[in-house]
Amino acid sequence: MKKFLTLLIALMMMSASADAAQKILFIPHDDRPVSRQQPIDVVETLGYEILTPPTEFLTQPEKLWQWLDENAPSANAAVVASDALLYGGLIPSRSHNISAEELQARVEMFKSLREKNPRLQLYAFGSLMRTPRFGTPGDREEPDYYGEYGTDIFQYTALIDKQEISKLNGAEKNSLDALHKKIPAEILSDYFARREKNFNATKQLIDFANADIINCLIIGRDDNAPLSQTHRENRQLLAYMAKLDVPKTKAQSHAGIDEYAMLLLARAVNDLRGVTPKVHVKFNRGVGEKTVPAYSDEMLGQSVRDEILLAGGKFETDPARADFVLFINTDPKGKTLDTHNSLPPQTLTERQQRHYLRNAKKFSSLIEDAVKKDLPVGVADVTFANGSDVALMNQLRDKNLLFRLHAYAGWNTATNTTGFVMGAGILSRDINRYTRSKLLATRYLDDWGYQTFVRPQIAAELSKRPDGLKIYLNFGEHEPAIAVRENELIRLFAEKNLPPLEFLQGLKLTNPWHRMFECSINFDGENS
Repeated sequence: MKKFLTLLIALMMMSASADAAQKILFIPHDDRPVSRQQPIDVVETLGYEILTPPTEFLTQPEKLWQWLDENAPSANAAVVASDALLYGGLIPSRSHNISAEELQARVEMFKSLREKNPRLQLYAFGSLMRTPRFGTPGDREEPDYYGEYGTDIFQYTALIDKQEISKLNGAEKNSLDALHKKIPAEILSDYFARREKNFNATKQLIDFANADIINCLIIGRDDNAPLSQTHRENRQLLAYMAKLDVPKTKAQSHAGIDEYAMLLLARAVNDLRGVTPKVHVKFNRGVGEKTVPAYSDEMLGQSVRDEILLAGGKFETDPARADFVLFINTDPKGKTLDTHNSLPPQTLTERQQRHYLRNAKKFSSLIEDAVKKDLPVGVADVTFANGSDVALMNQLRDKNLLFRLHAYAGWNTATNTTGFVMGAGILSRDINRYTRSKLLATRYLDDWGYQTFVRPQIAAELSKRPDGLKIYLNFGEHEPAIAVRENELIRLFAEKNLPPLEFLQGLKLTNPWHRMFECSINFDGENS
């Protein structure tokens, strides 16, 4: 028996040493915490070395390619954002003026990278350009003209998309013609020319995935709708992929974008270990897996099954046999609420509050039963965009379930949420309880504390000022005062809702992009 234990310990140490020796290169599409640091925090807990380029390189494709060439020979895997390597980031991909010839040259560098590093596991993620439903003047995420013509452009492309799928009625034909005349020709030319260049570059990346130059490729559709230019391009992309007969394990077009770093880092770990985790999924009552959430053009059940494949897992029908059990909190009618996303913030009616409380009680009971069976449970909270379902979180808190979960997410779009918790949850069984508690606390403070409490409170206070919206979108000189108020509020939230965990004593909230949309949660001055 003693010899057996000695051998077992030795094997465990060898396994841990093998993981620690593995190096994964990671190039995110920007430096927001959800894009960069938070996925790193999850994977580094397993002992992997995650090497990222200096932040200032993320907007400079030439320096990124140089960094990748220098570091790839010593790495086991690389997870890279093609938007960063081609355009200088996710947001620059929407407004760049790079020539088709220059883009072609940059795409070809993927082939050169593979030729120099034949054993490197290479995972890439990029995006089809999004088509927001409206534009906000001064929004740096779209071309300047989108602030004035964004709604018109969205409606125009939606009608073109519908025209190709079915037929337009008389009123719709008149509307299409009116919009074509209303939007200046030079704006339409700029908009569609950029999209065409990006689309052609994306097709070439698919060719590379099909040729094993890229091991796995995800093309995302962010801020999408069932009828839009993004949906139109995706139809064309899917037809192209079907023609090539590319399997979903190698390339996908998927609704989302910000979750891909977490999914592909999990995929890299699973591939390096040679394992295929089994995932069971349970939706809330009602529409459930047939939900088509806001900012998406496909049913959530399909998105989640695709995410399982992207993370290197497989679907499991029996929760007792699963390595990870994901509970997805959807609205019974398939709705997505934007309650936390406006200035001033919206509030739920008493009837709505009763509805979500009833849902939360039933759903939390299912989660509680699974936790009591010692299943590795995660929760994807997607009823609300950009924030948790407060009724559900209160139930999880009151049932003492918050830190008995393996993973949680409740931020941004539905697929952002399910994808992040999928990647983190698949890896969670190998993370010790203390570290898992720290990762969970980050999500609770960000998704629940900040998005549903701090952010709406600051928005309500700013709404009383004539320049409130401007400050909300870009703090400017008001940032120090806002930071003081935010940290006061997040500490009040933590005291009320979370146990007195030691690391919470060093809690600090910052806004690295100097706006209200996202935050960074830090403990003792460290990124978290």
